[in-house]
Amino acid sequence: MRKRQPAEPYRIKSVEPIKLLPREERVVRLRRANYNIFKLDGADIYIDLLTDSGTGAMSSRQWAALMLGDETYAGASSFRKFEKTVREIFGKRFVIPCHQGRSAENLVFTTILEKGKFVLNNTHFDTTKGNTLHKGGIPLDFPCPEADSDDPLPFKGNMDCIRLDEFIHARGSEQVAMVIMTITNNSVGGQPVSMANIKETSAICRKHNIPFYFDCARFAENAFFIKRDEAAYHDKSIAEITTEMFSCCDGAMMSAKKDGLANIGGFITLDDEELYHRLTELLILVEGFPTYGGLAGRDLEVLSVGLHEAMDYDYLDFRIDQVKYFGEKIKAAGIPIVEPTGGHAVFCDAGKLLPRIPPGQFPGQSLTVAFYIEGGVRATEIGSLMFGGIDSETGKMAYAPRELMRMALPRRVYTNSHFDYIAEAAEKIVAGKDKLRGFEIIREPVFLRHFTCDLKALNEETVFVDT
Repeated sequence: MRKRQPAEPYRIKSVEPIKLLPREERVVRLRRANYNIFKLDGADIYIDLLTDSGTGAMSSRQWAALMLGDETYAGASSFRKFEKTVREIFGKRFVIPCHQGRSAENLVFTTILEKGKFVLNNTHFDTTKGNTLHKGGIPLDFPCPEADSDDPLPFKGNMDCIRLDEFIHARGSEQVAMVIMTITNNSVGGQPVSMANIKETSAICRKHNIPFYFDCARFAENAFFIKRDEAAYHDKSIAEITTEMFSCCDGAMMSAKKDGLANIGGFITLDDEELYHRLTELLILVEGFPTYGGLAGRDLEVLSVGLHEAMDYDYLDFRIDQVKYFGEKIKAAGIPIVEPTGGHAVFCDAGKLLPRIPPGQFPGQSLTVAFYIEGGVRATEIGSLMFGGIDSETGKMAYAPRELMRMALPRRVYTNSHFDYIAEAAEKIVAGKDKLRGFEIIREPVFLRHFTCDLKALNEETVFVDT
């Protein structure tokens, strides 16, 4: 295994202190949080890999742009700059700013989703699924067969187009509200989608006259994988690949807190003028005027810069290689991971590491707790705690396809020394893995339970054993 990764393609201009609490204090904080890692305060955390959403570091150009924010209520110059940027990159006529991605989802699903209709996806992530269910829709996933493979294959985020087409034929296109493609595919390990698969999915949707939208929070990372791994695109720029990707869809919803390199923000972009007017009517009720959509002018300025910076090849090359470097370290420590590593996170296979803990006792949560206790590291469970529960169609208990734990890398925040430290904590966890036990839910909300539920350790003595 290589000793190090090439140096960061940037210089550090500002620093923020972090502090590792004593182990016994971490135990106290976790008990107070009822073992829900989301309920810990930021000050409780040493290295925070809970999410890559809104947690990145802004560039000097973004900080400078922030001072240019025009806070005019209607028709601000900052919005016009943002609108121009989104149109140039994504190629759609209309731009609707939102404060983040789930707001965009709420606007779209409230406007076009009728109760009992299907929303089809390569794989829904948590808020997309939650918003669909909240509006009475039925979210269904069509990941490609390779998604469950342990082989390091490219484009494991693809849509299973055969199953997609068969389902639409069987149920009828009138029962499908829309098809969404999540790029990159977060739930299966941050895996990319190929241009060939995008085009095939688009053709199916056009054949059946079904709206085709991207959930494009990590569009630039996906474009990088296409350039690197799809032969026809080796000589194309990230911008050219992005243009071609978005020419295949009817519109997109984006949490710009990822590949917008910003701490807040999102948008909807589309060509359908009638739908644009319906969406903006709702936007005014719940978010704000169409030229700010819940964002300050300075946020729009930051996004206008960040969306371009996210497509810089050197930045993307380093980021995706850093994820790979981190994944190699975690695997070498003895924790199985989803391979190949994707664009934004290392996904640990807790089900394989902890086979004695059944899905209903949340092995991913057990591993998540272990990382906090061992190293002050916060990650998040991506398994049956997040995606399990009573199936709305069958009424039976359902579990996630895989019991994963995600360690998401904030953009331009941590160095490889931080990741080396986490790998050392991983070695200690592996050494004591047979002592780890599961959890049970003692309180949960109806939707998105993992954010706010309370948990109980099935054997608290083993949760905190010092390995």
